[in-house]
Amino acid sequence: MNAHSTSEFSEAYIALGANLGDREQTLLEALNLLDEHPQIKVLRGSALYETEPVGYVDQPAFLNMAVALQTSLQPEQLLTAMLEIENRLGRVRDVRWGPRTVDLDLLWVNGETRDTELLQLPHPRMGERAFVLVPLSDIVSEGETTGLYDVVHASLSALDGKGGIRLWKTCNWPIASGHSGS
Repeated sequence: MNAHSTSEFSEAYIALGANLGDREQTLLEALNLLDEHPQIKVLRGSALYETEPVGYVDQPAFLNMAVALQTSLQPEQLLTAMLEIENRLGRVRDVRWGPRTVDLDLLWVNGETRDTELLQLPHPRMGERAFVLVPLSDIVSEGETTGLYDVVHASLSALDGKGGIRLWKTCNWPIASGHSGS
């Protein structure tokens, strides 16, 4: 990926969640699989947060986090790569908002908008979910990402219920805490 000029890259933000099996290990495996993709580089990751389920509530608590990526993939291609990673890690889709080994949601790509059957950007429910916004606020800094900082912080301040989300631990993935040099 380093052979390309930076103008070919997009910065993308994704949310990760897991509530079955070894949740932390599954999230770290998902990060490794993302970073091993030849057209994706994980730039930084949030802390891990334990969160209560939303929607279908009769299930275990989730671990959630967010990561910033650099990619040369188009948003639809990135989504396809993310779905392949979910499948590799045992994701089964049988109950809407139900238990899962892993969930990867594409939230934001360079402020682009999409509204297709396959993909909506920015993610349509991102601003309603503390389990997405709190981890995102860890990794989005003012002036760094066009518009996303404002969306995250305006949504967080307007959100009624910030309960149900607790810091679990800082992420111990090797390059997840801060910008990597290249």
